[in-house]
Amino acid sequence: MTQPVRPPPPHWTALVFQLLPFADAASVDLPLPRLLRLALFQVSVGMAMVLLNGTLNRVMVVELGTPTWLVALLIAVPLFAAPFRALIGHKSDTHRSVLGWRRVPYIWFGTLMQFGGLAIMPFALLLLGTTDRFEIGLVAATAAFLLTGVGFHVTQTAGLALATDLAPEDKRPRAVALLYVMLLVGMMFAAFVIGGVLSDYSETKLVQVIQGCALLTVILNVVALWKQEARNPAVTAPDRETATFREIWQAFITDGRNARLLTAIGIGAAGFAMQDALLEPYGGEILGLSVGATTGLTGAWALGSLFGFMLSGRALARGWDPLRLAGAGLVIGINAFLLVLFAGPFGAPLMLYAGALTIGVGLGLFSVGTLMEAMSLAKHQTAGLALGAWGAVQATCAGFGIAIGGLLRDGIAALLQSGDQTASIAMRATGYGTVYILEIALLLIGLAAIGPLVSHQRRLPDDAEDPLAQPFGLVEFPT
Repeated sequence: MTQPVRPPPPHWTALVFQLLPFADAASVDLPLPRLLRLALFQVSVGMAMVLLNGTLNRVMVVELGTPTWLVALLIAVPLFAAPFRALIGHKSDTHRSVLGWRRVPYIWFGTLMQFGGLAIMPFALLLLGTTDRFEIGLVAATAAFLLTGVGFHVTQTAGLALATDLAPEDKRPRAVALLYVMLLVGMMFAAFVIGGVLSDYSETKLVQVIQGCALLTVILNVVALWKQEARNPAVTAPDRETATFREIWQAFITDGRNARLLTAIGIGAAGFAMQDALLEPYGGEILGLSVGATTGLTGAWALGSLFGFMLSGRALARGWDPLRLAGAGLVIGINAFLLVLFAGPFGAPLMLYAGALTIGVGLGLFSVGTLMEAMSLAKHQTAGLALGAWGAVQATCAGFGIAIGGLLRDGIAALLQSGDQTASIAMRATGYGTVYILEIALLLIGLAAIGPLVSHQRRLPDDAEDPLAQPFGLVEFPT
């Protein structure tokens, strides 16, 4: 009697393709090893994000005693460069050079700005901790944060544009989406490694970690860029005619339905981002977590974002409406902030980690859903600008949210602990809790803004191309 032949176990690549619907981004022109090498610039961006938004804000607030509102403003400085992402992409598209490179100059100078900002950052932060050198430290820290932030905005925008140039048209969205996944993977590894090194904090280790990241940034980006873009002097000829940015922008803003969508995107982005400068100080000050433990919160957030992104791909492939997906992300975010809010009174670090993970899931669903809606609106020559406007609005509102969150936290704490009759009911967690409650309110307002867009969703003709049937990518996904 013959035994039934069992099918061979699935190869690991097949399992990856099942988990990540966009992982089949490789092609003959852009094989997977070359694509993954190109993705190293996203790892360097993720590393800088963890330092700026995670480790350094905790160190400045708890170890160096810097006011939270000032830390929040410093962290928000790089995000104010985000509105220029569309302009940066347009400039790299129309770059004029006899050398024949469009993307390489922008990636290289962005890398140099990242390196310069990280190189001077630890000494600027240490000066912030001294009373007689505080002003010099503040100027140097502002320059360091600005250089680093503008650097990774330029590097990421030009790098994603290079990926779209190299990938075939049918693989292009999936290739760019895979690059975004590498950003999240880089954030997770950076958070865990930096957290492990700084578990026993000292100023010497802080200098070593930040300057090591500066050197690693140059190494990763040079390896990522090596022999990726072929020279083509015809494409960068100085005498060729190109459309101006003003003309493309004017064509975009005359389109009808964009204002409410961008408003909802801005409100939701601000609601998710106000905690960026507070989550790790909250864990350190209220729950007594170490530097390494609080850095793990950024890793949990990145893991949740990756899971939300994977879940979005599966949901959209099954026909989910993009705006309903975004609304689901807002609902999940509301519950996540409730977990974070109650982690302090209950003294439950695990609840805080669960909240950070769930915030990432909600943000992933919201971001992908609104991006898909922006892609469905962009059917004309303004498609690239629509995605750029999506990224610019999201990142800019996130920057304002971070700054307002820090200012509000310190303002509430100063008001309740100023020695008046209300001081008896004040707790250290009051300022943090006020910000988390405001974030919940903003996410509810975001739901109200998205609601009419869902109910009045435009119906496509029967013979029209379904945007959900197209492979999706994250060409202008902000950091």
